[in-house]
Amino acid sequence: MWTNWTSVRKVKEGETTNDLYAFLTTEANSEVGAIHPKAMPVILTTPEEVETWLTAPADEALKLQRPLPDSTLRIVARGVKEDSA
Repeated sequence: MWTNWTSVRKVKEGETTNDLYAFLTTEANSEVGAIHPKAMPVILTTPEEVETWLTAPADEALKLQRPLPDSTLRIVARGVKEDSA
């Protein structure tokens, strides 16, 4: 989900319009929990889940707000993030 948002984020810059993003989270599964124990993004994994999310009544769509089963995700890199200068 995203929207344009106009506000003053930094006094030096004054009022700016920026893209503001949000995502839905749920409890962490074992892979994500090892890195961030409180939450993980909700991930839709099939076209049927996407269709449910976009078209179903809220009570049905929100049943998709659940962690992926353990061992569904795979950590492919570890280490400290380094930004180039």
